[in-house]
Amino acid sequence: MDIISQLQEQVNAVAAAAFNTFGTLQRDAPAVRLSPNYPEPPAGPTPNPNPNPNVNPTEDAANVTEQSKVMSAALVKAAKQLDALVAALPISEGGEEAQLKRIAELQAENDAVGQELQRQLEAAENELKLVQELFSQATDNCLNLKKPD
Repeated sequence: MDIISQLQEQVNAVAAAAFNTFGTLQRDAPAVRLSPNYPEPPAGPTPNPNPNPNVNPTEDAANVTEQSKVMSAALVKAAKQLDALVAALPISEGGEEAQLKRIAELQAENDAVGQELQRQLEAAENELKLVQELFSQATDNCLNLKKPD
């Protein structure tokens, strides 16, 4: 796999890790009061703060903390792998002008190879037609030699 494809895969991995980490934190983290000056929410039906009655709140908080550490470590690892791939990219020399010149050279080379391939394709198609005609003649000759029953 080339470096660009690896970069794309790693960017997707970082995005997925970030998405999962933030989503899990948002879903599982306990509510925290932002400011003592912030007003209390209006009284209403209170949701069950512990949807799983078999797990006590202390264990649940420990799970959230442990899970956040694991997911954060995975996110940091993915980001470091992305940084390593970026560092492995070749450094362009000569600036934009040299890059544009190299692009023009590569485009000219690509056009020349494309024209050569087109000539080879046409030659192969002509040869295929010739072989098909010869095969048709050979089958006709075989049928003409065969005696009717």
